[in-house]
Amino acid sequence: MSSIPIDIKPKKHYEILDGLRGVAAVLVVIFHIFEAFNEGSRFKQLMNHGYLAVDFFFLLSGFVVAYAYDDRWGKLTQWEFYKRRLIRLQPMVIMGMILGAIFYYFQASDVMFPQIAGMEVWKVILTMVIGFTLLPIPPSLEIRGWGEMHPLDGPAWSLFFEYIGNILYALFFRKFSNTVLSIFVLIFAGMLINLTVFGPKGDVIGGWSLNLEQMNIGFTRLLYPFFAGVLLSRLGKLIHIKGAFWVCSLLIIIIFSIPRLGDENSLWMNGLYESFCIIVLFPIIVAIGAGGQITNPVSLKVCKALGDISYPIYIIHYPLIYWYMAWVADNKVTLREGYPLGIGVLFASIVIAILCLKFYDEPVRNWLTNKYQKLKVAVANN
Repeated sequence: MSSIPIDIKPKKHYEILDGLRGVAAVLVVIFHIFEAFNEGSRFKQLMNHGYLAVDFFFLLSGFVVAYAYDDRWGKLTQWEFYKRRLIRLQPMVIMGMILGAIFYYFQASDVMFPQIAGMEVWKVILTMVIGFTLLPIPPSLEIRGWGEMHPLDGPAWSLFFEYIGNILYALFFRKFSNTVLSIFVLIFAGMLINLTVFGPKGDVIGGWSLNLEQMNIGFTRLLYPFFAGVLLSRLGKLIHIKGAFWVCSLLIIIIFSIPRLGDENSLWMNGLYESFCIIVLFPIIVAIGAGGQITNPVSLKVCKALGDISYPIYIIHYPLIYWYMAWVADNKVTLREGYPLGIGVLFASIVIAILCLKFYDEPVRNWLTNKYQKLKVAVANN
């Protein structure tokens, strides 16, 4: 009989962190809606730093993974850890790719995506199937023209790196002492500063293409926040203040909304701001969120609702954004003319996310979890 326990009881959720993840996810959708009007320039972006949500997600993920699993490695194997993470993340990856394929031909645009109209259906289907695995698409097979590793659902690039972070944690970093982990986190912080302050663009934008430059950006964006989150969870240095959820939500909104600092001749200014946000402010926000308590039932419901839709809305909204960008570009729509439909895109993303959550994601995850538990029982009884 196996000596591994049949079940591992789940720990309590950090409700405020769930809510903050939802706040950041909704802001990502708003950021991408505004992005349709930036004329292709990173210097003309409304809600300029909305892309920092990805770095915030990585920090949250590292914190939550360490909290959930650091003390459980005597009770589960690496493969069991991977299966739990796959059950949590992969169903919505598949749904995001399916929705991306459904919306693909509706995004045809002479201005934004000229190759869509003539694209063979089998290539779209092949891209979708490859996307189910999260394996990157090389630029030579890319069907949109932006060089994305997941051209049907752009944000999936961050899930690719999320899995890498989980694998690195399971293979190596979970075994490190806090001292060794701290050294790595300092090295990763140096890499981030080198990219943002001394790099050629003055920001962390990138990570979604399969080439050396973009992969460097992707790994740099992953390594510091993810493993800083692991270290923060281990240290347990939480900050206790009243109204933690609302304070942290306001801080996130302010951080994302600050205009880009400097210009083409002073890129380091914006890079310094982004490094400060990722290295200092985001860990403080997570420490406040994890240390806070919710006593108001309304706030608790808000956090739960935002947490529930945070992942679905993040992974499914971009097929709508591709379409919205094409519409804006083809019709030369101004922000004043386009914001009503932009609001519609936001609400449509929320509705689709809720429908996917209730009628697909939760049922599929429950089915996979039950099947996994039955398999563990069968193995334990043999």
